[in-house]
Amino acid sequence: MVKIAPLCIINGATQNCNYCYASTIIKNGLTLNGSQRYKCKVCKRRFVGNYKNRAYFPGTKENVIALNKEGCSVRSISRLLRICCNTVQKKILSLAKAACKPFISFNKSYEVDELCTFVGTKAKRVWIAYAYCRETKSVVDFVIGNRSKMTLQPMIDKLLSATPKIIYTDKHQTYATLIPADTHSTKYRGTNHIERKNLTLRTHLKRLSRRTICFSRSTAMLHACLMIYFFG
Repeated sequence: MVKIAPLCIINGATQNCNYCYASTIIKNGLTLNGSQRYKCKVCKRRFVGNYKNRAYFPGTKENVIALNKEGCSVRSISRLLRICCNTVQKKILSLAKAACKPFISFNKSYEVDELCTFVGTKAKRVWIAYAYCRETKSVVDFVIGNRSKMTLQPMIDKLLSATPKIIYTDKHQTYATLIPADTHSTKYRGTNHIERKNLTLRTHLKRLSRRTICFSRSTAMLHACLMIYFFG
């Protein structure tokens, strides 16, 4: 189970640095709203003694990541952390921008599959196509869009650049035009692992659940939440 960082701040009668927790701090002026600012003599960083905006409390970033991975929506995170919805959205987008996709290992076996969901309205279906490494049991890349060659090609080309042993897919005809025959396999139960991963994704991320009113309002937020879930 993902642990949630405490929402309280460490400061009190005994003042410590919010970053390195050293006790060697000095006063460093006031903020515009009159709060006392401090400077740590060890790590040289500055901080406010008692933040009034909960979005700046220590542990907020870790809490947003943890709650996102537990399937909480933006409004749920806003209610639980008691911060503005717009602030939660900005934090999710900034955290996703900081996350990096992993290096794809050479000479490994991969499974590729698509997951259908909605963006904006239930009439607008999109697919999340992603690649799963059998050896490391992890997702290495994903794309969002339709099931066309234009959408799938960047991800497939990235896999092929790592000279994979084999790439397992379903019998969707686009894959046959992108993957060389000697590397491609559509055998029965070849995508068992990634199909099981689909179930995990729909369980952990409410916006991907079937038969629900929960779905993403924008592709940018869907992409950001997946970046945090896979690589955050």
